[in-house]
Amino acid sequence: MEKAPLAGSWIALIFLLAGGCANFGAPQPTLQVPDNLKPSPGEALAQIVSAKGAQIYECRARKDASGALEWAFVAPEAELFDSSGRRVGRHYAGPHWESDDGSKILGTVKQRADAPTPGAIPWLLLTAKSVGADGSFSKVTSIQRVATAGGVAPATGCSQAGTQARVPYTAEYYFFTVK
Repeated sequence: MEKAPLAGSWIALIFLLAGGCANFGAPQPTLQVPDNLKPSPGEALAQIVSAKGAQIYECRARKDASGALEWAFVAPEAELFDSSGRRVGRHYAGPHWESDDGSKILGTVKQRADAPTPGAIPWLLLTAKSVGADGSFSKVTSIQRVATAGGVAPATGCSQAGTQARVPYTAEYYFFTVK
């Protein structure tokens, strides 16, 4: 008689596990983003990758003042990771996102919004086009950069042209494809 409740517990556990598996598939966005950063209604979230790296700045002459110097953005340089922490690619100048499978996309900034966290680089919506082999990134049409931390140009001025600063940053990149 005591085995019946145990059997019932196993059945309940199987149903719970099966219900949890029903959520596999396309990732679900977890952040609220400003309206101007939302992709078109004809796009669906395909993948979320986390980035960890640096935003690179260079000390250059200001365009609006003779003799003055300022930090100018050069490029990002980051490793990309899936939700389990496995490296899946890299992000670099262009801006490009390149998967370890050889697929690569080039982004163009469409919209931007201030990050809700002070000292974090802005959130972005970018259009994307494939510039590499077919693969996990090749069908991406839009990218959101959200959940940023760090990465802003140094607060202190620069004094020698050509000097570079690598400012650590993290972000999440939401990749969208046509539905």
